[in-house]
Amino acid sequence: MAGPLSDRERWDRRYAEGSHTGEAEPDWFDALGDLLPRGGSALDVASGAGRVACGLARRGLDVLAVDVSPVGLDLARERAERAGLRIETRVLDLAAEPLPAGPWELISCFAYLQRELFPALCRALAPRGVLVCEIPTVRNLERHARPGRRFLLDEGELLRLIDPLEVCWQQEGWVGDRALARVVARRV
Repeated sequence: MAGPLSDRERWDRRYAEGSHTGEAEPDWFDALGDLLPRGGSALDVASGAGRVACGLARRGLDVLAVDVSPVGLDLARERAERAGLRIETRVLDLAAEPLPAGPWELISCFAYLQRELFPALCRALAPRGVLVCEIPTVRNLERHARPGRRFLLDEGELLRLIDPLEVCWQQEGWVGDRALARVVARRV
């Protein structure tokens, strides 16, 4: 009998089966106007199939997309090529390996919660660099069985995790049928 799948194997399988591949680029980036840079270097953490990475590249950022899944990153490169965008990708297990060296003008972290990673994310930002996050909260369990509790933020937790960054914009609550915490915060 085989043992449990590693994170890499589990995500490779999901991406190969077509799960988590069809999501659109974040539709709220444009509404943020000048809070997000339109140039410089960006790191997309847990990039998966590249929806956020492509949204950032479309804004003019030089994007490095990192993820534990090589299959997901293959999909990210294909998505970027289809859209006429350029992104770099790197297989990286954030639970075992450090973040790529910064500083970064923007770091994005969407649908990925590794609480102990947040101090490193904040330190890796360039002066005046921006952290952009969107992570489901525990209220999501009211309507969805997944993701499980350990992958969900408590109410108000994201603001505590990003301290000492300056919060430029934040939203927490139901967005469509998902309970999300969203934030744009700047290193001062």
